[in-house]
Amino acid sequence: MTTLMTRQFFDSEAWSLLAFGKRSRTEHGFGWLDDVGSIDATHGVQLWITGRMTHCFALGQLMGDPDCATLAEHGVARLLDGPLHDTVAGAWLSAVDIDGTPRPGNLVSYEHSFVILAAASALMAGVSRAQELLDAALLTFDRLWWDEDAGMVVDARDRHSPAVDPYRGANANMHTVEALLAVYSATHDATHLRRAARITDRIAREFITHDFRLPEHFDVDWNAVLDYNRDRPADAFRPYGSTVGHWLEWSRLMIQVRAACTAAGIGYDPLLDTIPGRMYRQALQEGWGVDGERGFVYTVDFAGRPVVHERMYWVLCEAIGAAETLRETTGDPSYEHDIDIYATFAREFLIEAPGRWREELDAHNRPSSITWSGKPDIYHALQAMLIGRLPITPSFAEGLLATGASPARSR
Repeated sequence: MTTLMTRQFFDSEAWSLLAFGKRSRTEHGFGWLDDVGSIDATHGVQLWITGRMTHCFALGQLMGDPDCATLAEHGVARLLDGPLHDTVAGAWLSAVDIDGTPRPGNLVSYEHSFVILAAASALMAGVSRAQELLDAALLTFDRLWWDEDAGMVVDARDRHSPAVDPYRGANANMHTVEALLAVYSATHDATHLRRAARITDRIAREFITHDFRLPEHFDVDWNAVLDYNRDRPADAFRPYGSTVGHWLEWSRLMIQVRAACTAAGIGYDPLLDTIPGRMYRQALQEGWGVDGERGFVYTVDFAGRPVVHERMYWVLCEAIGAAETLRETTGDPSYEHDIDIYATFAREFLIEAPGRWREELDAHNRPSSITWSGKPDIYHALQAMLIGRLPITPSFAEGLLATGASPARSR
């Protein structure tokens, strides 16, 4: 497959993903889609999915899809006025049943990051009430999640008390960086960029300290807990070991932080100049095809040995995002070769039909559901399809606005 063919495939797939994602609308937000694209009511309405899909539909609106304006507006309205928003607690619940009944559980910063992302993208797309949502989400962020002393976010809180869970996680902070960059795009308030840079600087040092295998789990003082969930290695959100896909995702985000800080005259750790390419290469070396089959393994231990061999679709998507960003910043044509390989893998193993990506494969690239089932959302895939057409900006919404053009629709 030539690069031109890959670009055309990505453009077409972006529109197909939006079309498939439109099936997720529910009364109280956006639902979890099953394998055939119907709402799986057993999962209720998840905050992270509703936030991500609102963000995706805001991008779809910027792409010129007329249906997406209504869907993005629905997402913003339900995040403000729906049962996911606990106005008494001044926060958002992780999930409600399909009928809107709240589900028990802690408040979680990872999920709140997607409320912020949704609000920022919607604001840039001109969605009604997006500023109201962003203001509310940032108030919650400052009150519940941001730890000024650590320069990081805490992970979870009890819904009914001020108690903070002692666990600290890299994943919540990674998505917080993405959200803060989006807010910076929407508001030009450098406070958000400085916070994103503080988080990223600490993560860069963790990569260096642990031979470029990022610890995902930390204690209350931000000491790495390397054996966390050793007995549950395939946990959906807190797997044991180091998650290869996050090396790739951080690679892209570090370049975005570096570029934004450079443009704004804000300092950043010089490690960000060299780490992204190294992380990408190590992800290929220790993640791609290491067990004799194509594709990225999910996790490795801290000696670089595979732990969970399943292939998650989102990891391939983040490999595309990292390769596209490194190609743009370095001019190295080898990244185009990698992108073509990823596109071929996606078409051969992941995409059942246009816009319908399998969530998980086993070690032999057959459909699997050990960690994930169904097709919960389109967030990772849509961003992967778009990123190669966009300049390096703090957010996808800003990139779409900067280009002033949408991916071509297939004819």
